Amino acid sequence: MALTPAIKPYNEEESKKSQVSTMFDNIAPWYDFLNHFLSLGIDISWRKKTIMALRDLKPKTILDVATGTGDLAIEAAKQLNPDKIIGIDISKEMLDVGRVKLQKRNLSPTIELFSGDSENINFESNSFDAVTVAFGVRNFENLERGISEMHRVLKPEGRAAILEFSMPTLFPFKQLYNFYFKNFLPVIGRITSKDPKAYSYLYDSVQAFPDGKRFVNLLKQLGFEKVESKQFTLGICTLYVATK
Repeated sequence: MALTPAIKPYNEEESKKSQVSTMFDNIAPWYDFLNHFLSLGIDISWRKKTIMALRDLKPKTILDVATGTGDLAIEAAKQLNPDKIIGIDISKEMLDVGRVKLQKRNLSPTIELFSGDSENINFESNSFDAVTVAFGVRNFENLERGISEMHRVLKPEGRAAILEFSMPTLFPFKQLYNFYFKNFLPVIGRITSKDPKAYSYLYDSVQAFPDGKRFVNLLKQLGFEKVESKQFTLGICTLYVATK
């Protein structure tokens, strides 16, 4: 049985996976702009800190799961200078946007983006020194399956760095954040991305995600060791770092 309720963007009939793919295809042209605008640009520093957690490992091969338009993979290339980064995602439109960004930055030889299911990763076990994912595990249809796959493809002593939204707990920031997230953000997202459900889904999926200690415990249950978590920006998001 899945750990989290099946929060879906559009309806209860279709699978979450197909709906998430459709949703990101719909908002792909506006995704990067909205990420930076709605977070006031703070999301850029979150990604930098995520990759910094891998610096001492000096990974040569990295898998970026649910890569989207490739922002985390690009940051990994900047900081870590690996031999190869593979990014996978179920949204074709997001990948197309990412490939244009890679060409502009002359990163295509280092980073390759492929259509791929994060819950059925098409690589052999023990293939990568590091696995990264930013704001993607919340969208898995089966969270346990996706985490298990990340563990499987990591080499022994390999490391996972997982960045995901979480819920602040500090008063009154928690209340202000909830109001912004639930009311203001969906309106802006609806006007700019033309998808009325995408940013309502964002709020609902963050609410349902087992953040903090619950996610740390899940990582441990699925075989990870040395699991650590660190909150950013008063708990808006959390970085989880774990070793195989």
